[in-house]
Amino acid sequence: MFSAFERTVAMRYLRSRRQEGFISVIAGFSLLGIALGVATLIIVMSVMNGFRHELLSRILGLNGHLTVYAQQGPLPEFDALAGQIRDLPGIVSVTPIAEGQVMATSANQAGGAVVRGVRPEDLKGRRIIADNIVAGDLDRFAGEHAVIMGSRLAQQLGLRVGDDVTLISPQGTTTIMGTVPRMKSYEIVGLFEAGMFEYDSTFIYMPLEAAQLFFRLPDAVSSLEIMVANPDVVREIGYKVLSRIGTGYRLVDWQRANSTFFNAIQVERNVMFLILTLIILVAAFNIISGQIMLVKDKGHDIAILRTMGATRGMIMRIFLLSGASIGVLGTVLGFALGLTFANNIEAIRQWLEGLTRTELFSAEIYFLSKLPAIVDPWEVVTVVVMALTLSLLATIYPSWRAARLDPVEALRYE
Repeated sequence: MFSAFERTVAMRYLRSRRQEGFISVIAGFSLLGIALGVATLIIVMSVMNGFRHELLSRILGLNGHLTVYAQQGPLPEFDALAGQIRDLPGIVSVTPIAEGQVMATSANQAGGAVVRGVRPEDLKGRRIIADNIVAGDLDRFAGEHAVIMGSRLAQQLGLRVGDDVTLISPQGTTTIMGTVPRMKSYEIVGLFEAGMFEYDSTFIYMPLEAAQLFFRLPDAVSSLEIMVANPDVVREIGYKVLSRIGTGYRLVDWQRANSTFFNAIQVERNVMFLILTLIILVAAFNIISGQIMLVKDKGHDIAILRTMGATRGMIMRIFLLSGASIGVLGTVLGFALGLTFANNIEAIRQWLEGLTRTELFSAEIYFLSKLPAIVDPWEVVTVVVMALTLSLLATIYPSWRAARLDPVEALRYE
C-alpha cells in the first residue's frame, strides 16, 4: 500500500530536528495521550468486570438465586414444600433457612449481626463457606451450642475459635416484669472469610434446629433458598416454582433483590468508558494540530517533491503514514501497558500499599478484600479498534491539505 519512498519520507518527518522541535513535542504528547488512554480504558474496564464478577459470585454463593417466603409469617411444613421444588428441572438445591437479626456481644464489644440457621450438610454444600474456613473445623458445626461466624465480625468482637459469643434477640420473652430480650451463649467452632466485607463482618451460621429454638420457629423456617443451574433464567424457573407450589407464597429472585446495586455498577461502567474515551479523543486532536503544523512547516519540501514528480496521492499517503504511526505506536504501547497492569493489579496494589504505608483499597468501602480484574478480549479489541480509527481519522484532514498544496505558491513565498 505504501511504497518504500513514502515510508522513508514519512519516518523522516517524524524525527526531531532543532527547528522542528515543537512539532515533535506535540507528536510525543499525542503518542503519550493515546497510550495512556488505551491503557486506562483497558485497566478500568477490567477492574469493573472483575468487581462485578466477584460481587456476583459472592452474593450468589451465599444467597439463593431464588427465595421462597410465606405471604405472612414463617414457612411451615418446609421439607414437603422443598421436596416439591427439587423435582423441577433446572433446580440444583433447596435449602431451608431460619434467619433473624441479633446483637452479638463479647466481654467488651457488641455489634449487630445476622444469624442464619442451616443444616450442616447444606452449609458444607455452600463452597464459598466450606472452602474458606480460616480457623476452626466445619465438622464441629453440629448440636445446639455451635456457631461459625465471619472473621471480621470475630475480629471486631475480639473473639477466637473456642470462645463464647452471646446472641441477643430483639424478640423478647414476656414476663411479669415486662418483655425481656432472649439471650444465649454459643461456642465459636469456626471462622470463615468469604472475601466480601459485608458478609465477613455480619453473618453468623448455626445449625437449623438451634436457630429454630432460638428464634422460636418450631417446625418452621423463615424461607427456602433455591439454587438453579443457570442464574440468568431464574425468572422463568420462578414461574414454574409458583405454578408447582400454588398460592400463599412469594418469590424474590437475585436479580430483583440486587437490581439497584448491579444497575449502578453498569451505569458507572458506561460513564467511565465515555469519560476515558475523551482522553483518546483529545490525543487525536493533538495529532491533527501537530500534523497541520508539520504540513505548514514542510510546505517547501512538499513543493519540491511535487516538482520532482510526486503525485498528490503520494503526498497524502506520506502524511497519512506519518500521523497514523503516532496512533499505532501509542495504541500498541497502551495495549501492552494496560494488559500488564490489569493482569498484575493486585500485586501492584500490595506493592504501592507497602511503599506508601497506606490502605489504597479498603474492604469497608469497596466491599471486597482484594482488587479484582478480568480482561474481556472483546472489550480490549473494541478499545484498540476505536483508538486506531480515531488516530486514522485525525490524519485525513492534514494529509488532504498537504496533497492540495500548490507547489508554485509554496515556492513563491519561500
